[in-house]
Amino acid sequence: MRLRQPCVYLLASRRNGTLYTGVTADLVQRTWEHRNHMVAGFTKKYGVDRLVWYEVHETMDSAIRREKAIKEWKRAWKIRLIEQTNSEWADLFETLL
Repeated sequence: MRLRQPCVYLLASRRNGTLYTGVTADLVQRTWEHRNHMVAGFTKKYGVDRLVWYEVHETMDSAIRREKAIKEWKRAWKIRLIEQTNSEWADLFETLL
């Protein structure tokens, strides 16, 4: 399944590790870039490269609004969001291919 539409996503360094919230129009490509440390900055520095949650949106505007909202959340809320659909914190990248 190739997701070429707006998505909000959460990456983790490991279970209960460092979290990163992002938005993209191409989840497969963007996740691949994070996994291969092609993205300079926070995710590369802290080894945050495991896709643990994502949400598809109809428009980029709605995805950006959701990303901004999640970035304001407490860490515990983000963990709860991940564990609602991915209790093992499995890397979901392979499920996108």
